[in-house]
Amino acid sequence: MATALGVALVVGGCASVPPPDNAMNLAQNQLQAARDADAADYAPVDLGFAQDKFQQAQNAMAQRKYADAANLADESRADAELARAKARLGAARAQIQAKVQENARLRQQGEQDASSPAPAENDAPTENAAPQLDDMPAPAASALTAPAPGEGFQTVPSTPTQPDQTPDPTAQGSQP
Repeated sequence: MATALGVALVVGGCASVPPPDNAMNLAQNQLQAARDADAADYAPVDLGFAQDKFQQAQNAMAQRKYADAANLADESRADAELARAKARLGAARAQIQAKVQENARLRQQGEQDASSPAPAENDAPTENAAPQLDDMPAPAASALTAPAPGEGFQTVPSTPTQPDQTPDPTAQGSQP
C-alpha cells in the first residue's frame, strides 16, 4: 500500500508541475542575446554549455518532465548570461587593444617627426613656416642705419644725398 501511495505521489507530482514556458522563453531570449553579443567569438565554451542545456530542457519538455525542464532552462539562461557578459568584456578589451595600438602608432609617428632632420633650403616651406627672406636682398638705399645715442630707433631708411640732388618726396620709404 505504501508503494502504491509513493507511486501515486510521484505521478501526481509530475502532473501538478506546469510546463515551464516562461523559463524556456527567458532561456531562449538570453541565448539570442548572447549570440547577438558575439559570444560565439568571445565565449564559445559558455555559449555551448547554454545551448546544450537548452536542448536538454527541450527534450525534458517533450517527455513532460517539467521540473527537469525548468531546472535545465534556468541553467541554460544563467550560462547564456555568462556567455553574453564575457562576450561584452571581450569586445571591450578588443576595442581597448585597438586604441592602445593606434596610440602607440601615433606616438611612434610623432617621435619620428620630432627626430627627423629640418627640411633643406630647397624644400617647399610648410604653411606655418615663416617665408625665407634671405634669397632676396634689399636695395642698398633702404638699409637702416644705427640710431645715434639718445635719438632712439630710426624708422625711416636713410638715403645718401649729394649737394646737387634733392631727395624725391614721392619715393617709397620717405616721409613728406
